[in-house]
Amino acid sequence: MCKERIVIKVGTNVMTNKDNRIVRPVLRRLVKQIAELYERGIITVLVSSGSVIAGKEVLGNSKIKDRTQKRQVYSAIGQPRMMRLYYDIFHDYGMKCAQVLPTKRDFSPGVHRQNMVNCCEGLLSEGVIPIANEDDAVSVTMSMFSDNDELASLIAQLINADKLIILTDIDGLYNGHPDADSSDLIKNVAPEEDLNKYIKDSNKAEEKGRGGMGSKLDYAQQAASKNIPTFIANGKNDNTIIDIIDGKSVGTKVSL
Repeated sequence: MCKERIVIKVGTNVMTNKDNRIVRPVLRRLVKQIAELYERGIITVLVSSGSVIAGKEVLGNSKIKDRTQKRQVYSAIGQPRMMRLYYDIFHDYGMKCAQVLPTKRDFSPGVHRQNMVNCCEGLLSEGVIPIANEDDAVSVTMSMFSDNDELASLIAQLINADKLIILTDIDGLYNGHPDADSSDLIKNVAPEEDLNKYIKDSNKAEEKGRGGMGSKLDYAQQAASKNIPTFIANGKNDNTIIDIIDGKSVGTKVSL
């Protein structure tokens, strides 16, 4: 029986390079850390972006004019490609993974939510790593999450996670622009703390994904208010996840 369970969200900015292409060594470092956690008796739910970028790598520039339809097409093409990448890497570490594609209604009280609980708990009980991503092929309008930060927060609450780790391409929340010498990393944040005055500059550093630092902080605070310590940290650095689990001071911690 696993002692601890965590949710890790990895954003598009973490796994892509400046040319908007998936960087496989980044995914391998991520899976390596998840495998090490598993050996310690800690099991992970991975919330992964990347399907739209992966689809665009395959299809190239689409001629579709409608932005929503284009996103649906890219995602439908990219989802199996992302899962193949993850499947192969997890297999190299002797592990199994599974795809979970929820929509927002799956977290509403009732049958849909219970189905999500049953699916996640069943996979975790078998030692399988669920890889969740919004089902962009069908999630439009009212059924959409604001981004995968929201999805990660909801899953963390759904499975009563011990920690939520949100990986991005900067070290955490700063009290100014992350690149400015005068800016300092904010190490600790309370669930009810208002830090909106710092968000605008931080968001300038995040351009590819739907969710900026404001979204990350909002959903981190929501999870933290449910007594789930949440970390916003740099997923491009080596060993970030292990360092957090080991109690090292990494990124921005949001907690009661």
